[in-house]
Amino acid sequence: MTTQNSAAQNSTHPHQENSPQIPWAKNSAADSAQAASNPAGGIRFENITKSYSSRTGEPVTVLQNLNLHIPAGQITVFVGPSGCGKTTSLRMINRMVEPNSGTITIDGVNVHEKNPYELRRGIGYVMQQGGLMPHRTVAQNIATVPRLLGASRKEAQARALELLEVVGLDSSYAKRYPAQLSGGQVQRVGVARALAADAPILLMDEPFSAVDPVVRTDLQRELLRLQARLAKTIVFVTHDIDEALLLGDRIAVFAEGGRLAQFGTPEEILYSPADDFVRSFVSRSVAGLLDEQTVRQARARRLADFREAQDSAVEGEKSE
Repeated sequence: MTTQNSAAQNSTHPHQENSPQIPWAKNSAADSAQAASNPAGGIRFENITKSYSSRTGEPVTVLQNLNLHIPAGQITVFVGPSGCGKTTSLRMINRMVEPNSGTITIDGVNVHEKNPYELRRGIGYVMQQGGLMPHRTVAQNIATVPRLLGASRKEAQARALELLEVVGLDSSYAKRYPAQLSGGQVQRVGVARALAADAPILLMDEPFSAVDPVVRTDLQRELLRLQARLAKTIVFVTHDIDEALLLGDRIAVFAEGGRLAQFGTPEEILYSPADDFVRSFVSRSVAGLLDEQTVRQARARRLADFREAQDSAVEGEKSE
């Protein structure tokens, strides 16, 4: 995996001697060997730079020389403060935004050589507000991409009903319209629509930020359950470090000015922050009056408990 040029930003920091190990951290030798055996696989950003012109005509840098390898079949989370380039980076993958310079490849193929409309049909995309078409039913929304890809109306309808079950909604929702759904239900339908073409890549731009905390936790659990079953390459954008630590197999921490501050596992981000920015960002919390180490330990314990419960649920599902 490639990160920014600074050695301090690599994910190979030695762990602190007294740092507790997170039992679910996905940084095993098997993972590393798998990634090394397919160096062209996944999504790769090479020397990506992006800037816009301000109202005064001055250039505003959004991304600075971004180098990053997103491994296939895992959840990679882009996290950072507002305006740091994480959503811009996500949208470059499906060419909704074009870089000023640099190259993005998917499994070794330059995305700039692909027709953007065909490219997007092969990549699932989930927006913050769901992005559902209000004049179409739930089933029609989910069936949109299969129909565009040539599926018959009957096939697309069957796919929609199948995916409703996958995301935890029964078939009675098929004939409802988006306005008849709760916020959490809208996001579930958005995920179902993104999965409709069975694309190997799923882009998720702050999909859970607009729902209440209880629903958000349910959706996070649902996403992890789906990923255990489907093993998609998921790129997930959030400004919430807790969500990043909970969901990510790998985490890219973006700093102001479009700088990639660190790329690594949740364990590495927690216990081996690359610089003062990452250390400060990880420690931000409603528990801000606590010292940094206490915050980290509390997060690690909560995340470990969550993963243990999640693994038990997945094993139970597989045994049924």
